[in-house]
Amino acid sequence: MALKKRGNTWHTHFFVDGQRFRQSLETSDWREAQAKEKSLISAAKQGKLSASSEDFARLLFGDAAVKYLDSRLPELSISSQQKERQLLVQPKQHFRGKRLRDITAEDVLSYRQLRATAGAGPAIINMEVGVIRRMLKRAKRWSQITDDIHPLKEPRPIRQALSYEQKVRLLHAADSNPEWQNARLAMTLALCTTMRGVEIKNLHWRDVDLLRRSFTVRRSKTDAGLRSIPMNDDAYDAVLELWERAKAFDGTKPEHFLFPACEHGH
Repeated sequence: MALKKRGNTWHTHFFVDGQRFRQSLETSDWREAQAKEKSLISAAKQGKLSASSEDFARLLFGDAAVKYLDSRLPELSISSQQKERQLLVQPKQHFRGKRLRDITAEDVLSYRQLRATAGAGPAIINMEVGVIRRMLKRAKRWSQITDDIHPLKEPRPIRQALSYEQKVRLLHAADSNPEWQNARLAMTLALCTTMRGVEIKNLHWRDVDLLRRSFTVRRSKTDAGLRSIPMNDDAYDAVLELWERAKAFDGTKPEHFLFPACEHGH
């Protein structure tokens, strides 16, 4: 291992298990540089530091963002990829020209304050800081600043369940217009099964068992949401109505949706 001073800053250069590590220690103090070097060597021996993470940490934020998004393509759905890109718009602008390894807790807190001043809500700020955190974790830098950054408190809207009378009025209103058939049937399934909107929209005919009168939820917000749900009579009648409608356009194959999209008349 070796310490070398470049200008007023100490740099380290050492090997662990044949891997070479080089980086700035970001200090001009000799004793502090020694302590930081020992900490880095310990982290490398524990597998918490890698040469690839050091290469990533040296990238400018914008370049690192591109590489980060590319690496996540196999993990994310198209909608999640778009969300990650959107969440990086403001951070890329704010940290333009700054390397990941140089981002401090004060930098992240300053970014958060600027976004709040610009009118961004706590939820979107937390999500933007979340994507910054994931990038810094990959660069093995987040652990150095995590104790100083805590999520902003997000206000929780007060929700009120519909009363029985309100549900009945809603169903009658939906039934009054044939063009609202999708809304009425989806609402019936939601009321009778407690399925979320994303779960209903992703139901395929292979997920419906008319003999056992049950649904199989294969796609949900969380893994805990994957489950089998029994149908009551109202849900069963709604499914039969969807089946009769689907037969009119040959939409009853196992891979077809219960609520298919219509585009250009198809």
